[in-house]
Amino acid sequence: MNTSHSIGIFHYQLGLTDGVSLEVEKWKTVLERIGHQVQLFAGRFGADQGILVPELYHHTAIIEEINHNVLGLSHSLTSKALGIRISEQKDKAKAALKKAIVDNGLDLLIVDNIWSVAMNIPAAIALREIQSELDLHAIAHHHDFYWEKRVKPDLGDPLVKEILDNDLPPNSADIKHVVINSLAQASLAGYKGLESTIIPNVFDFQAPDWVIDSYNQDFRQAIGLKEGDICVLQATRIIPRKGIELAIDLVAALNAPHRRALIQERCLANGGRFTPESKIVLVLAGYNREDLSGTYLQRLKEKADSLGVDLRHIDTMVGPERSRASGKKIYSFWDTYTIADLVTYPSLWEGWGNQLLEAFRAKLPVVLFEYPVYLEDIKEKGFEVISLGSVINSRDRLDLAEISTKILQGVADKCVDYLTDRQMREQLVDKNYRLAKQHYSYKNLENDLLPLL
Repeated sequence: MNTSHSIGIFHYQLGLTDGVSLEVEKWKTVLERIGHQVQLFAGRFGADQGILVPELYHHTAIIEEINHNVLGLSHSLTSKALGIRISEQKDKAKAALKKAIVDNGLDLLIVDNIWSVAMNIPAAIALREIQSELDLHAIAHHHDFYWEKRVKPDLGDPLVKEILDNDLPPNSADIKHVVINSLAQASLAGYKGLESTIIPNVFDFQAPDWVIDSYNQDFRQAIGLKEGDICVLQATRIIPRKGIELAIDLVAALNAPHRRALIQERCLANGGRFTPESKIVLVLAGYNREDLSGTYLQRLKEKADSLGVDLRHIDTMVGPERSRASGKKIYSFWDTYTIADLVTYPSLWEGWGNQLLEAFRAKLPVVLFEYPVYLEDIKEKGFEVISLGSVINSRDRLDLAEISTKILQGVADKCVDYLTDRQMREQLVDKNYRLAKQHYSYKNLENDLLPLL
């Protein structure tokens, strides 16, 4: 057993339903199971309890202006003004963070994405300086990188070059780098010359199954679903790289008269009856984090309307945990899987894919666009998914992705089978559950973490 550490995990915001929040909670659980003390530090908290450091939060006007100027998304500040602004904000962040680190007796820092995605550059610099000054060991946990976005930093500006070279991410013998896939490992080596360890996303397969119980038994009714309606769940955040438009195309294809007639002829796999009045509903459970244009959700709704797809965005009814707000029941994110008949995961790009594991854990069929990391790292494990392929053929008038019509129609036919054939469905989901448990359990995470501590 390694010596027990007092560990701080740092991120912009925690306790939400985004991938980083979910993985941080898993790391915390596993680290505490093997004897370490773990505290969370963030600029904003949802359900998790932790130490609030407002200077870590990234969605403030001044922090976003700094980030955009460094990354070439904006040129509102001169180089001199940018330097002054960064220095001021870095000093504030450093004072708050250093006090929090010292007061809590931390001897190991785990920094999630702050040193890699450049969404709070002053905080990134502050944490690097503190780590060096206090001679602390650190694990830099990278889920994404700023250079994977559409950014063009002005590397001719000495200040920008210095920041990106020294702090995003930092290069120190006391900092071990962790990435979540092999593509990121190659990217970090290529862009920064840094070696890293791959630790993929995991899930707790020992926890109780998500089932219908006394709390969530009214969930379907609460979102307007009736007995016999089919719930197609899109559990991700609503951002363009999630490819949600492909889920809309799928539901439109499922609503074709001949497929509806076929579903009506058969009994649903859950024993229900699909009638001429029954609906196939696409449920968006994740929160809306808009793209720079601020129009993605609007464009999805326009596409759904044009295709006659029943699209329901229920994020105001869903939270990280069950609770009540203004007298209304809030269902947990995990409750969304108990009402689903099918999960869509049409992401064009993922760092790994939390919701994919969640669907396997929930024993639900998954309709998947085979994004690069899935093809490179995950597919080889032998999972069976309903594949949308791996090629985007074109973009429509709303700048939404489109795939081959032939592939889409084939996918819709397979979905009908998995919605109505109980034996076929059970064989699929049981196989995926078994493989996911074998390769991506908490025990796997423990084995990966031990050499780093």
